[in-house]
Amino acid sequence: MNDQLVKFMLGTGHVRGVLVRLDATWAELQKRRNYPQAISALVGQMAAASTLMAGSLKFDGALVLQIQGDGPLKLAVAECQPDFGVRATAKMADDLPDDAALPTELSALVNLHGKGRCAITLDPRNPDSGLQPYQGIVALTDPQGETLPTLAAMLEQYLAQSEQIDSMLMLASNAQSVCGLLLQRMPAAQNAAEGAEQPEEAYARARHLAATLTPEELLQLAPEDVLRRLFWEEEVRVFEPQSPRFHCTCSRERVAGMLRMLGRDEVESILAEQGEVDVRCEFCGQGYAFDAIDAAQVFLNTVAQPPVASNRH
Repeated sequence: MNDQLVKFMLGTGHVRGVLVRLDATWAELQKRRNYPQAISALVGQMAAASTLMAGSLKFDGALVLQIQGDGPLKLAVAECQPDFGVRATAKMADDLPDDAALPTELSALVNLHGKGRCAITLDPRNPDSGLQPYQGIVALTDPQGETLPTLAAMLEQYLAQSEQIDSMLMLASNAQSVCGLLLQRMPAAQNAAEGAEQPEEAYARARHLAATLTPEELLQLAPEDVLRRLFWEEEVRVFEPQSPRFHCTCSRERVAGMLRMLGRDEVESILAEQGEVDVRCEFCGQGYAFDAIDAAQVFLNTVAQPPVASNRH
């Protein structure tokens, strides 16, 4: 099957949804990094979740889903660009046990000692747009302090509490595919006719139907077949499908900018010790090597800014 992201609306528009299926993208992500099964499943679900959430937003920029952990998983990041270019990576603990000994529960992977953290960042693509990056914190526990069992449950709660949008999220992964389904309740129209179906009723029915879908069906069926399986009695309006794909935004210019932030002294120290600065992208594995001449050129291009005059007297 081809990688697809499909947006749809049900009935009179009280419920909107997004379906995503990543096959080729998932194959590329797995080919570039070899993870234990439990961590691979989480990385795949994060890739699907970031694509679903990006598909539900009108935002010209990247959506970044990041989990920092104090268990076997130290860091996992999934990023979806506005054209649905997707990349994801994870960093594991140095003393990672054998794959068979790894826990499969999300809390045990990332929140072993209560220091796990999850965040969603919206990073505008155009720096001249005036928009500032926004970060929302995703709770790992429910309001009663109980650990949320899955990534989907965590993101559902985030959307309900932070974005004030009732949502249902399903994520599933195996070695061949990662897939996801997002349903959301739309607000009631101010000019709705008396006696018309309310958003709460339409959303409750859609959620009930979606709950009959198994993870195996989500992974095996094409998006159009999922919609037919769930909502064959509903009026479904399907929009033009999008084509997610693996795409890494790393470049030599970005690495040069990172070296400038690192500072001349630190870079020269690495050159003295190793002969060159070798940077490898955590997402795609692409290597970038800077020798002494390359590094000198990086800092030669750094133009000192004049001091800003004070208008205080």
